Amino acid sequence: MVLKSSEPNQSLRWFVAITPLAGAMVFPVAVPLVMARVSIAAGVALALVLSSLWFIAMLKTSEMPH
Repeated sequence: MVLKSSEPNQSLRWFVAITPLAGAMVFPVAVPLVMARVSIAAGVALALVLSSLWFIAMLKTSEMPH
């Protein structure tokens, strides 16, 4: 019997694979841009929000050994 992977499972795998790379690429680009164009306070706020969301996404999709 061959089990086919379901679509939600496949999209979750892509999300898990992309999350570390996306966070590592978006964060260092977005924060200085916001600091330069808006203000330093907005850049710090964005850094806090992005890092919190990235950390939560990494925790929710982590695969821990049983």
